[in-house]
Amino acid sequence: MNDEFYMREALVLAQQAWRAGEVPVGAVVVHDGDIVGRGFNAPISRHDPSAHAEMMALRDAAQTLQNYRLPGVTLYVTLEPCSMCAGAILHARVARVVYGAADAKTGAAGSVLNLFDEARLNHHTELSGGVLAEECGALLSAFFAERRQLIKQGRA
Repeated sequence: MNDEFYMREALVLAQQAWRAGEVPVGAVVVHDGDIVGRGFNAPISRHDPSAHAEMMALRDAAQTLQNYRLPGVTLYVTLEPCSMCAGAILHARVARVVYGAADAKTGAAGSVLNLFDEARLNHHTELSGGVLAEECGALLSAFFAERRQLIKQGRA
């Protein structure tokens, strides 16, 4: 399996988020080649500002592995993590993060700031960005275009 395979799994979850009326971001956590955590954005439906895709996938993986620390795992997410998610990723001791589209507004993996590159922190997570970036970005663009159209029609 390669990064694109797992990112496609995260894209499936992002589409589930869209169908649920959430911003379409999906994430999977992989340990030894197996998906041990899945999540998609759900802050609206859960009334929970922390229910980002990464947080949901980390929670799922922690339950599956029965450990709040997740050493040796890779987290795949369709959008660059925000500072909240980056903090959780670092606290969980995730070994590697692979993301799709960059986030020029809230990205904390290099777009706005890079928490993963902070030398003063005691854990460092390997970072790879841009995997299936066009597909991940296109999904987000289509979602927001649809939202704008619904607003224009007075249906949102």
